[in-house]
Amino acid sequence: QVQLVESGGTLVQPGGSLRLSCAASGRTWSIYAMAWWRQAPGKEREFVSAINWSEANTYYADSAKGRFTISRDTANFMMYLQMTNLKPEDTAVYYCGLKDYTGSYYPRNVRSYDYWGQGTQVTVSS
Repeated sequence: QVQLVESGGTLVQPGGSLRLSCAASGRTWSIYAMAWWRQAPGKEREFVSAINWSEANTYYADSAKGRFTISRDTANFMMYLQMTNLKPEDTAVYYCGLKDYTGSYYPRNVRSYDYWGQGTQVTVSS
């Protein structure tokens, strides 16, 4: 079993920056990849970015490219999302997802992920 806890979400003005964190605990040796997804009210959960745990290969949604940077700290089982030039359209609950070593991995497929955190609210507004 793996537990995920997101943090760092807050109210931020358009054009501002924010860093989200996701802490993993439990069976951390099973981590294959981790990802950030977001969900606005009434919307489907949307892929933001993903990172392979061993090789640090990264994947980004078009909306995130050039503005967001995903990273991980393998020693501390942490994943981060550095968000810059934030826009009102980025407003959502941001979720941390984890893929373990069972099954195939499709970074942009929400069903690829085995565990989810509780989410952290990011609100971009003036």
